Amino acid sequence: MTTAEIQALDRQFVWHPFTHMKLWLADDPLVITHGEGAYVFDSDGRKYFDGTASLWCNVHGHRVPKIDAAIRDQLAKIGHTTLLGLTNEPAAKLAERLVQIAPSGLKKVFFSDSGATATEAAFKMAAQYWWNLGRPEKCEFVGLTEAYHGDTVGAMSVGRTTAFHKPYWPMLFKTHFAPAPIEYRAGLHARVCDDALLGLRAILEKHANTIAAICIEPKVMGAAGMIVQPEGYLAGVRALADEFNVLLIADEVATGFGRTGAMFACDLEEVAPDLLCLGKGITGGYLPLAATLTTQKIFDAFLGEPWEGKTFFHGHTYTGNPLACVAALASLDLFAENDLLNHVRETASAFSLDLATLKDCPVVGDIRQCRFMVGVELVADPETARPFDPRLRVGAAVCQRLRARGILVRPLGDTIVINPPLITTAEEWRMVISALRIELDKITPDAGVAERGDEQIAGDY
Repeated sequence: MTTAEIQALDRQFVWHPFTHMKLWLADDPLVITHGEGAYVFDSDGRKYFDGTASLWCNVHGHRVPKIDAAIRDQLAKIGHTTLLGLTNEPAAKLAERLVQIAPSGLKKVFFSDSGATATEAAFKMAAQYWWNLGRPEKCEFVGLTEAYHGDTVGAMSVGRTTAFHKPYWPMLFKTHFAPAPIEYRAGLHARVCDDALLGLRAILEKHANTIAAICIEPKVMGAAGMIVQPEGYLAGVRALADEFNVLLIADEVATGFGRTGAMFACDLEEVAPDLLCLGKGITGGYLPLAATLTTQKIFDAFLGEPWEGKTFFHGHTYTGNPLACVAALASLDLFAENDLLNHVRETASAFSLDLATLKDCPVVGDIRQCRFMVGVELVADPETARPFDPRLRVGAAVCQRLRARGILVRPLGDTIVINPPLITTAEEWRMVISALRIELDKITPDAGVAERGDEQIAGDY
């Protein structure tokens, strides 16, 4: 098919996620046909750096021979078989591997098929855990302001985002929201970590008897704009969960599998959660798969006779899909074979100074980095953190211009997010930073626009 034919079919039939469809229908969408390493190619042969890691999930690049071969070998056996009443070798092996690399104390693996379903399973496990122990009143949750855990009902309830979820608020269950430790917007005062923990403590002091669990994205709040938590915050949350006898759910769907320079972000503060949610990079970015890991203590609370009602009646059709599991096993092998975590740490150190130079741009308010997770927040006034008028869609326009330069990134509001495959080199990072600098220098802070001939940046989208 020609590019125009594919675009016409898309406009006629496809409803895209997180997409302003009125604007989409007025544009010619980019048609991706293949990939190689950290790059993807469109239907006209143009090459683009995959600065989003295909939505934060690609780890080793595209067309990885070891993962390709693992999937082909499994295809010669069986594509899918259920875990309801049956098992399969790839799922069993992957469960063992995940327990081996997970924070201490996590002993059981429940498979699902996306990050949101991993968190949904965790919320239900936490609530039923207390129910099974004779504490049905402990059914509420604590989330962080501006957090995001997915778009299922439970995930929306605990990660309630106004822009994404406001129409659904009447559907959602009760959640207590603790302040997120956001340093830039708090004025960079030294007590932002302590204040956030005090806010969480106040909630627990009042409601611990009805709270099942605290849920956080450890170290980096991704969809909030790559908010990097201060050192010690994660450990402080763990301590409060222990003190008030509530469970800790760590949502590592975005942060897991090397993005922070550790296999899991919890490892950076040696924190072991009671439930760990995984997705995105679990298969190296190849196939849908997710997992919820939990402790033996929680698992044991679900053991009993069938008539006791302790069974976890929850599941998904493609739970433990063999194709996805062999991709995940091959991906985990590549971490060791390529010393990938060390590559992420060394590369992040190498480009950090280049990234910091963007602070000189008059529209850059904050630069947030946790190794390969980077957010550059654009504001009209960096001193006061005054944002641009959202109708200008400055972040979207900058990303559109970077696309013209062969770089694919996505904005979160007016925060430019860079989160590429983990194989990305320091030179490729510097290429992206240099291109971003060129485009940011075109923005006029007072007007929130950048001249481009007779056009303005607000008109790009």
